[in-house]
Amino acid sequence: MTICSGLKVVEIASDPAGEMAGRLLGQYGADLIKVEPPEGSPTRRIGPYAGGDASPNASLTYWYYNTCKRSVVLDLPTESASLDHLLTVADVLIVAASLSQQEHLGLDLEALAGKHPRLIVVSVTPFGRIGPWSRYETSDLVSLAAGGLLNSCGYDDHSIPPIRPAENQAYHVAASFALISIFLALITRTRSGSGQIIDLSVHDAVAVSPELANPYWFYPRALVHRQTCRHAQPTPTQPAIFPTLDGRYVYFTLILADAKPWQSLVEWMDSMGLAADLTEPEYGALSHRQANFPHIQQMLESFFLVQEAGSAYHEGQARGLPIAVINSPDDVLLDEHLLARRFFEDVTHRDHSSATYPGAPIRFSSHPYAGQVAAPDLGSTHVGDLLPPAPPAIGT
Repeated sequence: MTICSGLKVVEIASDPAGEMAGRLLGQYGADLIKVEPPEGSPTRRIGPYAGGDASPNASLTYWYYNTCKRSVVLDLPTESASLDHLLTVADVLIVAASLSQQEHLGLDLEALAGKHPRLIVVSVTPFGRIGPWSRYETSDLVSLAAGGLLNSCGYDDHSIPPIRPAENQAYHVAASFALISIFLALITRTRSGSGQIIDLSVHDAVAVSPELANPYWFYPRALVHRQTCRHAQPTPTQPAIFPTLDGRYVYFTLILADAKPWQSLVEWMDSMGLAADLTEPEYGALSHRQANFPHIQQMLESFFLVQEAGSAYHEGQARGLPIAVINSPDDVLLDEHLLARRFFEDVTHRDHSSATYPGAPIRFSSHPYAGQVAAPDLGSTHVGDLLPPAPPAIGT
């Protein structure tokens, strides 16, 4: 029995925030019913497509966000009665759509919650259900910008605008908050017996997630500035990307103020005969290291150029230093650590072909992980198959 076995979830999602929240629940055993319009969810129309077939059932974007689900087609609001029947057996309803979209679909969440008092309704909207921006629309880029994260993303050259991180980061942040809120509401229901409406704003979720920007502003009133492949800080920090012998790169953060990692680095460089003057006693003083930082940086560039990325990573980590290899997506698929943890899963599709998917981000010692099932074809499940049989008529 998986951690979410027996949990029935209905998902109505027009963006990846709701789809990702549903996917995570489905991965852990929830019975996830995805309600789609007759033309299918918007992600079915986002490529790339398997085999170049731009059909609703071949979108790799849809496949990724919708494993472990069943697809039911309902033409809302015309078929609202069928949705209402589905909710009689559901524990959770995920609605990821703007307020105008919810109205267009005939979704009155307060009325649904009143009719199904044990139902947990999660409303994921761009800016929440109340407030002056509540009816504004959004996208991943808009959410990152309005929430402040975008200002920390990009390059040292501030004559060019910030750079959006790839792959729906704002929506994924919101999905994580949605998952947490669902679990908290389920815990509350075990005590009260009642469900509730959860008002989850993508904007709010992003606004509390910009790493150092918030504390720097709230306390010393300092603005962080984006820096190339480094944490945004109020003042510029040293470059941290170094090319290696095998044409790859490592990310290494040299913390000058901490004597222990400095000593570990010098010992490592000295073991390879590459420490040069860094072993001199003067470098034991922080002020001397700071005054000679350009020289130290040049020494580091030479140091990493004579090592392969993987070797430098393992040796640096063994010495307690903050270092990592910069991996491409192809590199991640071959990552020995992820492979040893069996993170990736081969999922079989309807045509018996197989594709590799990211696996479970969370492991539970008390419950097994069931594995993923391929995303469903549009409308492959009928509403009638999901409902309990009607009681026999009186007198029969």
